[in-house]
Amino acid sequence: MSAATQQRSEGQDVLGLFRKQTAEDLELLAILHDREPDAQLLQQMKHAGFPQVLALNLESESGRQALDLMHKAILDLPEAITTQVLDDLAADYASIYLNHNIHASPEESVWLDEDSLICQDSMFQVRSWFEKHNLEIYNWRIRPDDHLVYQLQFIAHLLSENDDMETLEEAATFMDEHLLRWPGDFGRRVSQRCDTPYFAGAAALTAAYCEELRDLLAEILQQPRPSKEEIEERMQPAAQTEPVPVKFVPGIGPAV
Repeated sequence: MSAATQQRSEGQDVLGLFRKQTAEDLELLAILHDREPDAQLLQQMKHAGFPQVLALNLESESGRQALDLMHKAILDLPEAITTQVLDDLAADYASIYLNHNIHASPEESVWLDEDSLICQDSMFQVRSWFEKHNLEIYNWRIRPDDHLVYQLQFIAHLLSENDDMETLEEAATFMDEHLLRWPGDFGRRVSQRCDTPYFAGAAALTAAYCEELRDLLAEILQQPRPSKEEIEERMQPAAQTEPVPVKFVPGIGPAV
């Protein structure tokens, strides 16, 4: 094997490991938003030292702050998870994800639609991405396609689907057009308004992780990230031509 071939093979191995580990990270992050935690999950996270087990080492200031916030939330949990701890987390989960008491929806449409409605254009745009990869959300009336959990899982799917660079480009594009346009606001609002450090940490950590993952994808693809303004311009609906007015002509009308 030539040196060039060996170097290329080693590079592919490193990239494959990166894809596998970040996909696993994203699946873990999705779990944090998917449901209220039970005692088993909390104990596993505490004993594993979450979030230090994440493969991607966050280096930004916001990333380190989010890691510290989540780490302290897990560290402060009692060894024996009490009913009171579970009840507090269940109430906070419901407040954020079910009842929307703190007005921090985990669904993209609410953040991007001018009337803050669910199941709007964003949901159908995300659904088209899923359909392209033969994926379908069966309970979309309960949890729409543009929910944070599904978006995190979709990026994980793209990273683990195959070894093609095209899927990395798709992951980057999807993050630009959807996953990164609103979780920063979501994370800040949850952190400021929720009742438990656990969910404050989960929201902040998810937002910071996705930002740094996107920066890494830009390096791997050797394609700079588009600006926020470029993304917003790209996502504007296509201009529609004005309808041609129809003149009424006596004697011409619909058949009866």
